[in-house]
Amino acid sequence: MGNTEKNKWDDRHRPWPVPNLPWTMKQTWSDLLFAHYPVQYEVLRKLVPDVLPLDSYNGVCWVGVVPFRMSGVSLRGLPPIPGTSEFPELNVRTYVTLDGKPGVYFFSLEAANWLAVKGAKTGYHLPYWYADMEIQNKGQNIKFTSKRRQDRTIKLACSYRPTSQPFQAAKGSFEEWLVERYCFYTLNSSGVPLRCDILHEPWVLQEAEAEFSTNSILAKQGITVESDVPILHFAKKIDIRAWPLVHHATNRFHM
Repeated sequence: MGNTEKNKWDDRHRPWPVPNLPWTMKQTWSDLLFAHYPVQYEVLRKLVPDVLPLDSYNGVCWVGVVPFRMSGVSLRGLPPIPGTSEFPELNVRTYVTLDGKPGVYFFSLEAANWLAVKGAKTGYHLPYWYADMEIQNKGQNIKFTSKRRQDRTIKLACSYRPTSQPFQAAKGSFEEWLVERYCFYTLNSSGVPLRCDILHEPWVLQEAEAEFSTNSILAKQGITVESDVPILHFAKKIDIRAWPLVHHATNRFHM
């Protein structure tokens, strides 16, 4: 392994070390749009489990709509999972901090790959949904559409593109608060919080612009935003490694 590969998986930029367990999955995310909307604390508190403390920046809570392209999904020591070479995905997320570990809470995740949806629901207790989706690149412009199979009124259609030079978020900045989160939280069937740690290099962002021709993904989940004009960022590509779920309080592997 060369120095570049070693540095790529260096975890010293994380706020806490990765678990003392082998990582279990790797994947690549490409052509991401981060569209963030301000939401009142009281609105989110009704939608996020009480056991997960909400996070805010300067007193404001945020919800992110994140369309992107997923590829290279594979389990440790195995070749890529058949049928997962590349497919669109869409996340709706907000931010929580538990025991000093800032992370992501997902309201929903949607993908155009049935196997990925089934695996994530089973293995990671995530609210994944199968959807008809398409992502197309035309130069710098990216066109994304999604329509959930189970409820076809839950849909998103947008086009987006980067508008600035790449940059890394400054320490303490709003951008760093949004994206530099190295875990997500979910609950098991008993309502106990579980944490999945992830590792990647610090995000390389760009400012972005976007047009939304259809966006019912928030309202259909009961999320009322304070402004329908989102703050936008773009990221070209990032490689991810994920660890198994652990009980947040004990760091013990969750079965």
